[in-house]
Amino acid sequence: MALYDLKTLLSENTYPGRGIVIGKSADGKKAMTAYFIMGRSENSRNRIFEKFEGGMRTKAFDESKLSDPSLIIYNPYLKLGQIDIITNGDQTDTIYDHIREHGDDGFAFEEALSMREFEPDAPNYTPRISGILYYCFPRNVFTYKLSIIKSSNGRPEACNRYFYHYTPENGIGHFIHTYKCDGNPIPSFSGEPEEVALPNTAEELADLIWENLNADNKVSLFVRTVELDSGKAKEIIINKNK
Repeated sequence: MALYDLKTLLSENTYPGRGIVIGKSADGKKAMTAYFIMGRSENSRNRIFEKFEGGMRTKAFDESKLSDPSLIIYNPYLKLGQIDIITNGDQTDTIYDHIREHGDDGFAFEEALSMREFEPDAPNYTPRISGILYYCFPRNVFTYKLSIIKSSNGRPEACNRYFYHYTPENGIGHFIHTYKCDGNPIPSFSGEPEEVALPNTAEELADLIWENLNADNKVSLFVRTVELDSGKAKEIIINKNK
């Protein structure tokens, strides 16, 4: 049994910020990934997710209201062969480019992120959260990692990097988010990624997350599931701005 209930974690937190969930479906047949964004400012809320071949991007819903694209416009998801990369910033491209150029010896994820720091958005110093999934079709095998790069308890002179490697288990996922809760400044996530129970389908996971995110602050959600015997993927995007 998972240590935490994802519904409770989301419904009782008005502002987890941006969040990544990765794990294995309850029936053991699929890898599951979810990424959501939230926003408190008009600039942060003025976004949608948009799919493109081999990835997914954020973009402004109303271009005339876009004031600063530097930390809100990026590729949260990129696919590279049998690797999926999901992050909350332009470090998606850093990981993608590093693996494409140097290959992956098992530590490319860590090597790429060693070149990055938390976001320069004082006084919050938003953490950079990242995930990667490695598939081996058709052997029903995948592994995944999560990472968080954050300031040292809000002190920008120190950058700490944490990495977590997981063996997938049926019905178990791991949830990491940028912020512990709402605040001013907003406190960064602390501790290990939270172990949560996962359902069977992409639709169930999308409903579970979207319906329990704070209605005022939620912006967009991306869910991707991959069948481990075939590599067949299903993707769902939900945008509050339509």
